[in-house]
Amino acid sequence: MEKERQLLVVFPHPDDEAFGVSGTIASHIENGTPVTYACLTLGEMGRNMGNPPFTDRENLPKIRKEELKEAASALGIQDLRMLGFRDKTVEFEDDDKLTDLMSRLIEELNPSLVITFYPGYSVHPDHEATGAAVVRAVEKLPAAVRPKLHCVAFSNNCLEELGEPDILNNISAVAKKKLAAIQAHRSQTEQMFNGIEEKLEKQDPQVMKWITNERFWNYKF
Repeated sequence: MEKERQLLVVFPHPDDEAFGVSGTIASHIENGTPVTYACLTLGEMGRNMGNPPFTDRENLPKIRKEELKEAASALGIQDLRMLGFRDKTVEFEDDDKLTDLMSRLIEELNPSLVITFYPGYSVHPDHEATGAAVVRAVEKLPAAVRPKLHCVAFSNNCLEELGEPDILNNISAVAKKKLAAIQAHRSQTEQMFNGIEEKLEKQDPQVMKWITNERFWNYKF
């Protein structure tokens, strides 16, 4: 994975970074690339409260904020931006407001690579709105100076309509950091990933394939 001038990662929820891109983030950091993670919400409308539950609806935002900070630390992210939007409302924000926010981030950081969700192929309305805002901000730039835009897609029709991923990163070297980031989001992942560490240690083929391969599509302007 080549060193970038600056990587900007933009997702709407704590844990969005953990599942599909945390190995790529950790790899870039190990290569000396500065990384900024802009997270729009605190995921306060998440359904999970731990298993057994260890928090409630009122305190979940505080829990998820700390989990996000812990996950960022596990990956080595030093520039974590929490943008203060409300979970499950990003789709209702003014398009121009979101676009301007993304444009300001890009202008400030001058990234050579931006990672976000692929609008139309990322299922959740907050995912879609976030990815669309990033796309609009990048599209406003002259083509010659646009950063690379690598997008995460996982809808049922993404392979059929987008084709095979343009980028497939094998992140085996940082798999433990990725697992640590996933586990940091304890309220959301503890039950789902119970026993995964043991399977990883035993090189379980299904777990290894899921953990060690991260796929991205170049956005087609």
